[in-house]
Amino acid sequence: MKSIRMLKIVPLLLSALMLLATAARAEMALVMVEEPGCVWCAKWNKEVGPVYPKTDEGAQAPLRRIDIRDRPPDDMQFARDLHFTPTFVLMVDGVESGRIEGYPGEDFFWGLLGRLIDTARTQEAAG
Repeated sequence: MKSIRMLKIVPLLLSALMLLATAARAEMALVMVEEPGCVWCAKWNKEVGPVYPKTDEGAQAPLRRIDIRDRPPDDMQFARDLHFTPTFVLMVDGVESGRIEGYPGEDFFWGLLGRLIDTARTQEAAG
């Protein structure tokens, strides 16, 4: 009788643990630092911008844009100053986790961003 009750409780406990793990997952954002007249920003906007929100990367790290000439937002901690546009900064819970300075083209961009996200998730899992 006890084992039957345990069999009913175990799936509930596992579901609760999975919900807690999901809720505790770090919040990511990809910050694009840009400025008017930036040719490489325009190239990224044309090649990647329209599809970014539809990708797995875009779902994991929604895009947030800031102008390099503006004061950095108070809710973001950058590891170092911003000097180049475009610069793509992966933020985890508001703290810089990694960055891509410049736009190396669509193929390289996706590979570099994937590596940044994987590194952030690995660090998150390590605790």
